[in-house]
Amino acid sequence: MKKKLLPAILLVASLAFALVGCSNPTGATKPVDDGKAQFKSEIKFYGSTTLAPVLSQLSQLSQLSTNFNEHYGTWDKVDSQFEKKDIAIYVSGAGSSAGVKSVIDGVSDFGMASRKVSADEKAKIEGYQEFKLGMDALTISVNPNNNLTKLKDSLTSDEIKKIFSGEFKTWHDVDPSLPATDIVVVTRDIGGGAHEVFQKAIMGDSQIRADVIQAPSMGALVTKIMENENAIGYASYGMVNQNKGKLAPFKVDGIEPSAENILSGTYKISRPLIILKKGTLLPQEKAFMDYVVSNEGIDVIEKLGFVPNK
Repeated sequence: MKKKLLPAILLVASLAFALVGCSNPTGATKPVDDGKAQFKSEIKFYGSTTLAPVLSQLSQLSQLSTNFNEHYGTWDKVDSQFEKKDIAIYVSGAGSSAGVKSVIDGVSDFGMASRKVSADEKAKIEGYQEFKLGMDALTISVNPNNNLTKLKDSLTSDEIKKIFSGEFKTWHDVDPSLPATDIVVVTRDIGGGAHEVFQKAIMGDSQIRADVIQAPSMGALVTKIMENENAIGYASYGMVNQNKGKLAPFKVDGIEPSAENILSGTYKISRPLIILKKGTLLPQEKAFMDYVVSNEGIDVIEKLGFVPNK
């Protein structure tokens, strides 16, 4: 498609994030209905706080925010088939489960999720479509100044479970050579998509310790770890790459959280980054999808530290 078919200005909701669309695992979007009667100038994306800043950065790096709006202004300047209406794209992060629910309830045009969408959830979305942007993983990370990094580069699933459940309360419990300093555990909100992935992959039937710090976003989780030498949390692979040297991720059961291991599923805490949609795409929605499927969109996702869907 022509490069002018690109995402546009972000009109901020609550998180000051910019828009883009998403990629389709098949490399092409489904047919769209034609006709200006269905034209909408506003498109709403809602959900994963991991995906929301990724979309914002993708827009900025491609110079698609205010510059795009100043250049085109209205939809008819993007494509002559579109109506002359102001471009308005909203992207808000509230968690993967909230993103899925927003599509089920019909309050957003697209949902963002950094976990698999369950069969039960899909059954509630008529004409369900899923567009895979790439892959991420939850790394078990600490502050680089944490003394445990000098002793080992890998934690077992059982050790991680004991840390996050509270069975290990101090770093001395993890390794006897370390002082009995309290472990500070940081997670996403317990009801969110990231925690659901972690619960299934590591915790099983065990519960997270009661005094865990529940961060409102993946960015906030990462910040807590960078600020506290005694903190540990499941930091997004993409966020670790965006903060080189500020986080120290461990291998899990001897498996490194690398792009290759994430794609193959060898690293056990991997997760998809997807956009979901109810029903048929409108023409302007397809324009967003086609942009992100393009080589330019994929390259930007890779530069941001995630594993793109190619």
